[in-house]
Amino acid sequence: MTETPAPRSEAVTHAAGPILAGVMPGQHPVVLDHAAAMAAGAGLPLVCAYADVTMYPVDGTTGGPAAPIDPDAMEEDLHRIPESLMQTLRDQLDGKGVEWSLVHLAGEPARALAREAEDIGASMIVVGTREHKLTAALKELTAGSVARHLFHRQGRPVLVVPVNPRVPTGDDDD
Repeated sequence: MTETPAPRSEAVTHAAGPILAGVMPGQHPVVLDHAAAMAAGAGLPLVCAYADVTMYPVDGTTGGPAAPIDPDAMEEDLHRIPESLMQTLRDQLDGKGVEWSLVHLAGEPARALAREAEDIGASMIVVGTREHKLTAALKELTAGSVARHLFHRQGRPVLVVPVNPRVPTGDDDD
């Protein structure tokens, strides 16, 4: 019997690229924990990406020039990553046995993450769901979910980590 090798899919060709994780201040720690575990388990670097919605990419690229939406924004505030986010990443990732870095992206998070994933040849994108709060529900109604935009608009695997799953009581599938 002769076996014909299966054709290589795009997902397989990206398997050596880093894991890209969308991060933001105040994010539930479970998202970063899962991203770090995936990266460490695969022996891949972890690239944490902070998408700054107060900036927009001038030429449509992630690493290219960006400008503030607010024309009165101070020059020293441009490309600034919140210190609270930096400290959270250090606290959560140092000692986890994974090589990690942080990049500052400009623009709408789903588009910025997709562009960065393409630019770095990411194996996978990791994002979290929103908390179950009224403001999160309103944001999802008006802007949609970052995860939904990602898995509908690009070809890389997307791991969506539930941050506060609602499991109805008495919902046994036994």
